[in-house]
Amino acid sequence: MASKILPPDAQAVKAHTPDTQAILDKMRQDWDARAKENARHYVATAQTEWSDEEYFESGRQNVYNEILTDMGNVCQGQDPKAMTILEIGCGSGRMTRALSENFGQVYAVDVSGEMIVRAKEAVKDRANAHLFQNNGQDLAVLGDVQLDFAFTYIVFQHIPSRDVIRNYVREVARLLKPGGLFKFQVQGDPSMKRNQDDTWLGVPFSDADAVELAEACGFEPRYRLGAGTQYFWLWFFKR
Repeated sequence: MASKILPPDAQAVKAHTPDTQAILDKMRQDWDARAKENARHYVATAQTEWSDEEYFESGRQNVYNEILTDMGNVCQGQDPKAMTILEIGCGSGRMTRALSENFGQVYAVDVSGEMIVRAKEAVKDRANAHLFQNNGQDLAVLGDVQLDFAFTYIVFQHIPSRDVIRNYVREVARLLKPGGLFKFQVQGDPSMKRNQDDTWLGVPFSDADAVELAEACGFEPRYRLGAGTQYFWLWFFKR
């Protein structure tokens, strides 16, 4: 049950430039405000009010659709219970719970401290789930943890800066083991109107943009699906 983009009312880590820092500050502030208003709705916009059962089941369904049906690429022969994985933009833990049911160690980050508070409550009974607030563009908070797989869904579609997304991809390359997969979705529809600093509707990527991004960050862009649509999926394998 994927979130549709709707108006809000319905290498080493790069040094932050002043412009980038302003974007990161706005991302954090906007997502903190959304979390306080209605965290579950802004994570999964299909409903305004969610029961615990419905909310976390929707996360399990996303994990099934996007990961468990793709375990050949995700695991590449590894036992999932022995794998260490990353979720970028965990929000209030909707998919994090499902990931912790299927993988050995789950690391998750989010720019919003308010979201992380809710996510920690959601996985408080899961000793293998490790949640951190990060700065919105890098994974320095994780140190040098080695990852077997990384994933993000309905997250990069909200980021207003291609440089911020590029830095995330570089950071995943820093931590991902050679041959490992970073599977993620970006906004691919250039016709959707957006303001430059909008933290709801992010920057679009074309197929050529995706290929350039992979090659610049040390990945092979082996598969791509949905170019030109909101749900543009990328399978980046670390070289």
